[in-house]
Amino acid sequence: MVPGQKQDRAFFTILTVYSSAVLCTRLFFWLLSVWMKEKRRKMNSMEEPENMDEVLRLWRIEDTNSEFSLYDFSQIVDATNNFSPKSKLGEGGFGPVYKGVFPDGQELAIKRLSARSRQGLTEFKNEIQVIAKLQHRNLVRLLGCCIHEEEKMLIYEYLTNKSLDHHIFDPIRRESLKWKMRSKIVEGIAQGLLYLHNHSRLRIIHRDLKASNILLDSELNPKISDFGMARIFPSDATQATASRLVGTFGYMAPEYASDGILSIKSDVFSFGVLLLEIISGKRSSGFQYNGEFYNLLEYAWQMWEGRRWNEFIDPSFGDEYEPEELMKYLAVALMCVQEKTIDRPTMCDVVAILSSDGITLPEPKQPAYCYAKLDVSVNVTVLSSRNNVTITTINGR
Repeated sequence: MVPGQKQDRAFFTILTVYSSAVLCTRLFFWLLSVWMKEKRRKMNSMEEPENMDEVLRLWRIEDTNSEFSLYDFSQIVDATNNFSPKSKLGEGGFGPVYKGVFPDGQELAIKRLSARSRQGLTEFKNEIQVIAKLQHRNLVRLLGCCIHEEEKMLIYEYLTNKSLDHHIFDPIRRESLKWKMRSKIVEGIAQGLLYLHNHSRLRIIHRDLKASNILLDSELNPKISDFGMARIFPSDATQATASRLVGTFGYMAPEYASDGILSIKSDVFSFGVLLLEIISGKRSSGFQYNGEFYNLLEYAWQMWEGRRWNEFIDPSFGDEYEPEELMKYLAVALMCVQEKTIDRPTMCDVVAILSSDGITLPEPKQPAYCYAKLDVSVNVTVLSSRNNVTITTINGR
């Protein structure tokens, strides 16, 4: 055999072996994919009925609240015009939210959980278990749910003025929210958190309090929403430890962001960040000041220390505010974002301070602004326990 033929034969042999290897590899991964899908299908077929029974049992045994309803899937399809993009209000952590209109004119907000997400089922059960028990004017109302095959939906009251961030961070819409209205919103949020921490039958830690989770009704009254990440504490428990985090960086308390320690003071920190945003009209991170980027907490502290607090407030207020009142709110915000939990007030303290006149407040210390430089949502898996508290969390998509 001549050298050229030997080379051709060797090349052909190598090409054949390579092609066979590629084909076998693709076949292997295809078979693996088929096997995994079949395994997942069998798991779903075995677990889903049990999970759905548990979901339905949650609301049936909880006071048999007559206002909580099971909606037919056909009702939801008609109300949203078959989930038309025009009906979409936004995207939540586990799926889109749609506006629905029933034939009688009733408007609803419909959270459609991802059909592929087992974590969505966890959130679904969590929200029913938590929100169905809560009744407060500053918390969004859960009206019912819809379960159809793999579809799982939560049905809420619809609030016409969207979320707080839709207003305070918009250069035009913020003009309609003068200080008097914003102080009313702040007090409503504080009352809602106080109810969760102290006055509901269960102690609830929201864990994701932020401007986009504050909805406004037709009279601009605030309602705290999105309880998919909320956690229930026994009334005698003070804190628990998370192995991983859930929530939104920029609003997370430092002890939670660094060590996973969760308590009511975690929500207090988030409230302080939110209050600074409401006062300034600036987001908690990413705004520009004098050519450099500052964290909002750091900027607020610099203005407070330099007694230049008037530079911090939203210019759209004009002269329509009481300087002493606004100073009090700014001081409360800085107290809420203290690095040590012991230096932060409780929501009971916050409500008392905001509703009192002429009260002397302690001078705030430097806040823990080094932990709030990002503003991106992250989800978590498993929480361990402390003080005999066991908490199950959500796996994010």
